[in-house]
Amino acid sequence: MKIRCVIVDDEPLALDVLEAYIDKIEDLELLARVDNAIEAFNLLNREKVDLLFLDIQMPKLTGIDLLKNISHPPNVIFTTAYRDYALEGYELNVVDYLLKPISFDRFLRAINKVYQINTPVPVIPQIKPQPSEPAAPATGYSDAFIYLKADKKMVKILLKEILYIESLKDYIRVKTISKSVTAYQRISYMEEKLPEDKFLRVHRSYIVSIDKVDAYSNPAVEIGDFEIPIGRNYRSAVLKALNHKNLLRE
Repeated sequence: MKIRCVIVDDEPLALDVLEAYIDKIEDLELLARVDNAIEAFNLLNREKVDLLFLDIQMPKLTGIDLLKNISHPPNVIFTTAYRDYALEGYELNVVDYLLKPISFDRFLRAINKVYQINTPVPVIPQIKPQPSEPAAPATGYSDAFIYLKADKKMVKILLKEILYIESLKDYIRVKTISKSVTAYQRISYMEEKLPEDKFLRVHRSYIVSIDKVDAYSNPAVEIGDFEIPIGRNYRSAVLKALNHKNLLRE
């Protein structure tokens, strides 16, 4: 039997991410996605819902207030950008507490907890087979690119055009030669995915393209008209990496 799910979140990007994750799991069925707790309250009073993905910080009525006012709440997974509510969430007997941005791996672990409520044996979520795509031809770095979700669409960014990446808490701003893209992603994820010989984490909030660095000193690197600070905890590794790239060093 399908697990009927509802997503409640006032952030369109968060709604899109969770909808995409739910669509990948055969046992999950998305009943509705709503952007406020009042609409969710009305929906819960007229529909049978098995699992609620519930944001906490929302206007007019918070996710916590909604949960306190439901007579017979379904299983609930809190989804939020704030750690401060974890204790209160567990006091309300929620299944799990997911911090944004939510990875698919962490989402699967939360779904397993839902399964285990009804069975003592861990169940592995069955991921729907995705349509096969023809293998992309081998390309060099000059052709490499990534897609980032921004403004409800996937935006293609050539790696060779990236100047730097800036962290904006749960979002990132990718500055390229021709544009600036703000996407729902964490900078730590980008650091893992980008080639380490081409990109360098210079600060907790910045990753730079090594080839685009025009000048550097102890406190900062310069890329065109942009000055990017070097974090104290990163300084030794950054200067070592940039010095190593300097073929004319003494």
